[in-house]
Amino acid sequence: MTKLNLYLVRHGQTYYNIYNKLQGWSNSPLTEKGKQNAKDAGERLKDVHFDGAFCSDTTRAMETIGTILKMNQADSVKQPVVSPYFREEFYGSYEGTNMDLAWYNAGAPHGFKNFKEIVTKYSIGQAKDWLKDADPFHDAENNEEYWNRMNKGIQLIRDADLPDNANVLWVSHGNTLLSLVEKFGGGKYDVTVRPKNGSLTKATLTDDQFKIEEYDI
Repeated sequence: MTKLNLYLVRHGQTYYNIYNKLQGWSNSPLTEKGKQNAKDAGERLKDVHFDGAFCSDTTRAMETIGTILKMNQADSVKQPVVSPYFREEFYGSYEGTNMDLAWYNAGAPHGFKNFKEIVTKYSIGQAKDWLKDADPFHDAENNEEYWNRMNKGIQLIRDADLPDNANVLWVSHGNTLLSLVEKFGGGKYDVTVRPKNGSLTKATLTDDQFKIEEYDI
């Protein structure tokens, strides 16, 4: 059974991050700080040899992973596999909406005022379901739709024909990292607070297991 060592990095800071807007499938550019986040991650990982690299087809993820791979000095893969399977949750008509307003609209019909309250009482999956309910167009992904897509991305990594114990770089997104940690972290981590831009989360992946080893470091 092949074991892969995943290095999950959250993309660098974007303008939507500063403005506290939901940014799922939509894009806003990296800020100067966001570009520095990518460089800091690249410096941190420059001596790690990566046999594979993956990211979503959003510019914030592609720019971040491009910087990390360009700075790498360990004869790593030069280009990432880019796929929509790795995108952040789709927020439907709430794309670009103030996060506090969006999660209030999702939670208020059920007696909750914000994302943290929903997740503390229930789960991130419940938050996804309620946001889809609150979306007038119902285009936002619910939990089942989200994981049907994300699982295809995880399988894409498994099917990449990488050597045993290979290191794999995966530039990801805030809510996606929270979702992965909630599902595969064994309840050891606080999933009410988003990971820092440019932060590192480590995991191991086998044919039948995904395990979070370290989070938001």
